[in-house]
Parts: sequence; C-alpha cells; structure tokens
Amino acid sequence: MAHVLCVCVQSTGVSASRTTTHRRMQDMGFSCHIPCVKPLLNNRQRQKRLAWAKDKKDWTGAEWSKVMFSDESKFCISFGNQGPSVWRKRGEAHNPRCLRSSVKFPQSVMVWGAMSSAGVGPLCFLRSKVNAAVYQEVLKHFMLPAADQLYGDADFIFQQDLAPAHSAKAISTWFKDHGIPVLNWPANSPDLIPIENL
Repeated sequence: MAHVLCVCVQSTGVSASRTTTHRRMQDMGFSCHIPCVKPLLNNRQRQKRLAWAKDKKDWTGAEWSKVMFSDESKFCISFGNQGPSVWRKRGEAHNPRCLRSSVKFPQSVMVWGAMSSAGVGPLCFLRSKVNAAVYQEVLKHFMLPAADQLYGDADFIFQQDLAPAHSAKAISTWFKDHGIPVLNWPANSPDLIPIENL
C-alpha cells in the first residue's frame, strides 16, 4: 500500500490517506492478495521454455494423453515457524489457546506420484534423500506398476523434471533399457507440470 501511496503522490501531486487509497483501489476492482510464487528464470531458461512451448504447441489431446506426469513433493506434517492463523482478542497474545509451538526442524514426508489423463498412480512415500539409486527403485516399484495400471500395453511417454537424481546417467540408461521414452523438459519449470495442481 505504501508503494501505491507513493506512486499516487508522485504522479498526481495529491496525497491521500491509506484508508482512502485502499477504498479507491477496491472501487477500481483491486484486492490485496499474497503474490503467486513462480520460479525465478534466467534468460537461457526462458528461451528454452519458449522453444519447448513452440515445439509442443501443435500436440493434440491424444498426444498429451500418452504422457505420464510425475513429481516428488515434500509435505510438512508439523508446522514450523509458519502455520495457521489464530483469531484472538486484544490482550490474548500469550493465552495458551492462542499460542502455537514452534519446532526447529518441522516433520515432513517426501512423496512421489504420477498421473495421466487416464488417472493417478500409487503414491510412494520416500524415507531417504532421493538419489539415482533411490529413484531407480521408485521407477521399478511404483512407476512401472502405475504405467501398467494407466496404459496397459499401450505406449506412453514419461515426464520428469530435471532434478539431479532424474538426470543421472544411470537413470537415462534405465529408461533406454526399458524402452520408455522420456519427454524433454525445460529446466526450472514446475509450473508447467499438471501434477503440481493435484
């Protein structure tokens, strides 16, 4: 809001209170929100994303339906220093029912999953850091059964991001040995993966 007030004064020479500015912004259809988080991209990454989009712009729904999208995600199962809001009255800041305990290292779980236009595959709960060896086990015990469940004997294309475990030479060899094509993917592009919206 301070930025808006500053711009108003600079452009019009008229100063207005915070309340008036807020009201006028609402009258014009604006409302205050937490900004969406998007990956910070450098020029090279932007160019690669654009090239990827141009390459895929003519893909049909049938072609996209052959893609099995995958990703890992970390879920916090205890709140760290951020958490749910609490409604309280003045003077209740230290009331025990208005407090939230903090922990230095919140508990979390890493989960791998896959989806396609045909449905979702089983979830894999990962107990250790994902390196190439762990990821190969995920592919063997979770991705292959998911592919069988979602596609049967039909051909499919596997999508994965460019995490170090995914781009390891052993993983590329594993996909070649199993005859599974992997969709080329632009770096730093989680916003392009539909599974991010599940």
